[in-house]
Amino acid sequence: MTDYLDPTVVAAPLFLLCIVWEWRVLVRRQRSGRDVAGYEKADTWVNLGMGLGSLVTVGLLNLAIYGLARWAWHWRLIDLGNSVPGWVAAILGWDLLYYWTHRFEHEVRVFWAAHVNHHSSARYNLSTALRQPWTPLLNLGMFPLLAFVGVRPWMIMVSGGFNLIYQYWIHTEAIDRMPGWFEAVLNTPSHHRVHHGSNPQYIDKNYGGILIVWDRWFGTFEPEVDRVRYGLTEAFDTHNLLVTVFHEYAALGRDIRHAARWRDRAGHLVHGPKWQPARVAEPLA
Repeated sequence: MTDYLDPTVVAAPLFLLCIVWEWRVLVRRQRSGRDVAGYEKADTWVNLGMGLGSLVTVGLLNLAIYGLARWAWHWRLIDLGNSVPGWVAAILGWDLLYYWTHRFEHEVRVFWAAHVNHHSSARYNLSTALRQPWTPLLNLGMFPLLAFVGVRPWMIMVSGGFNLIYQYWIHTEAIDRMPGWFEAVLNTPSHHRVHHGSNPQYIDKNYGGILIVWDRWFGTFEPEVDRVRYGLTEAFDTHNLLVTVFHEYAALGRDIRHAARWRDRAGHLVHGPKWQPARVAEPLA
């Protein structure tokens, strides 16, 4: 169906082997008294279930992204080819678009409804990386744009796979800090732990995929200082797979139904997750 190989398919067995390695490391650290969240069986099963589900839903979505990119390719400005310039544009371009896609998913509630499940675990480990959204529809409007500037469609998709593979290893407490130069430029476990934190200073920070420089440039960077509290700001303790995937869509639907005005209904869709409409003044008697 496509003329490229998705690198995440090749990497999948390695993902599972790394989970086993990390679980053993974290168990030893817990037994030695280290403060790590570690693994919990029911939580891990939800993560694996979401990962399997996303193989189907995101796989179909990627076919649509690829189709749109092939359509956009007809109106490309140039052809960057499949040499160094083409790969640099593909990898950096995907990563920059990922930063903004990820940021919009946090700042616009209808997109947050698709993304929130990735943040719903109170654990933080390599299986959490597999807790992937099933409906990241914003991707359709973002990543095909690279074809207009000369990135070949198959390279767009392969770059997306590389981006996802890179982000796998940063979902861990088994690695503390990387060397200073690495932390300054690239996303790391420390940076991404912050992103998964519900501490007030960590909310909506460190959106980057491969590079952390986007956050430094666009004002969303926050270093890891205080112990990270993982999960959502409101209690979320279900291990029901479908509730985990769709609970925010249900909450959004309730808020829209109960809104008094059409502009408030629209507001629930396009404002942030915590937005509430201003109260309508009662008419004077």
